[in-house]
Amino acid sequence: MTDPNDSNESAGSSRSAAASFVLAAAVVVMGLVVILQSDNGAPPVVRGSAAPEFDLRRLGGDPTEAGGSLSLAELRGRVVLVNFWATWCEPCESEMPAMERLYGALAGEDFELVAVAIDDAEADVQTFQDEYRLSFPIVLDLDQTVYGAYQTMGVPESLLIDREGRIVERYVGPREWDAREYVARIRDVVANSGGEKAAGS
Repeated sequence: MTDPNDSNESAGSSRSAAASFVLAAAVVVMGLVVILQSDNGAPPVVRGSAAPEFDLRRLGGDPTEAGGSLSLAELRGRVVLVNFWATWCEPCESEMPAMERLYGALAGEDFELVAVAIDDAEADVQTFQDEYRLSFPIVLDLDQTVYGAYQTMGVPESLLIDREGRIVERYVGPREWDAREYVARIRDVVANSGGEKAAGS
């Protein structure tokens, strides 16, 4: 004999699962709507598209002085890895030593690494750089304008950009950047991407 309570519990469980699915789907849809509307219909920043231009103040730099800021345009002709990060992001912190090793390994190979800090306090970024002895350029996106232009979903997130300023890869989440596969991938892009080398590079 079937217990009616079992039927009620089963029906309640099914309704709960359905409600959870609908809620999850709604969250995803809302997220997509926010992303699509966040930049007034800007084209998607995907593989093969032009990387959005930026000109950001260097950590500790004065934008009114030479070398106080860094633009993507001045790096044209080099392969660039743009990394979005924050000092409060634990996965960002965990990948920074490998990123520093990658930078050391590829220095002088028509490659540049630019870390875009989305913190709202420059002092925190300076403390972090000093603690980890980071030698690659760090620029400040304190109002997260560039972070939004690149349609990033969180931090850390990195984009590999070829010599002509096109996006080759998007990497969501931390990576062991000095692992053989990443070093080989970047060297391959350095060797095979088109465009003229930047003057003086």
